[in-house]
Amino acid sequence: MLQIEKFIRKAPKNITCHDFCIGVTQKIRKCYSKSLITRLTEHPEERLAASAAIFSRVNREIWMIGDCQCMVGNTYYDNPKPYEQELAELRAEIINHSTEPQEHFLTEDTARQQIIPRMIETMKQQNVTYAVIDGFHIPEQYVRVITLDFRPWEIILASDGYPFLCPTLEESEQKLSQQRETDPLNIGRFKATKAFKEGFNSFDDRAYIRFKA
Repeated sequence: MLQIEKFIRKAPKNITCHDFCIGVTQKIRKCYSKSLITRLTEHPEERLAASAAIFSRVNREIWMIGDCQCMVGNTYYDNPKPYEQELAELRAEIINHSTEPQEHFLTEDTARQQIIPRMIETMKQQNVTYAVIDGFHIPEQYVRVITLDFRPWEIILASDGYPFLCPTLEESEQKLSQQRETDPLNIGRFKATKAFKEGFNSFDDRAYIRFKA
């Protein structure tokens, strides 16, 4: 994340999505020693990896690389990883058919442990069937590009740590709190591959920015 932040700060304001993908890949690639490249080519799950949502004011575009989300006006967009929902459904099914009380999974999520091998297997498709920033070639057909006209727009960029993205940070945080209170295992209306751990106010990293452009 810090390396991507450094790249964004120094990137020319008129950089294109294509050049951004090439440049940020090179930036992360430099973090790896040459001796690691063969290993990382064969084991994508061991790479440094992050998603990013970028707004280019000059190009009037939003670039969604990896599993992030945004709102433009009242229109919602996301770019989920393939297989993620399928694995979340499988975890929910394991919990719902378990003889263990649901409280058990809040302290020891054995259902997540059961899907981890399949999660690692799906990561072999990283930058093959879905895009992520990891120092290897980004297939740009999986980068979601949203083009804006020159009207003023209110834009929200966020990570996927918000299960219900709302027009304000306060509302988004409230929805997150409601989710923790009503379905801390994330196996109901919103399903995830992990639960809220005890004492945590979230189940995943979260970032949220709202601005007009």
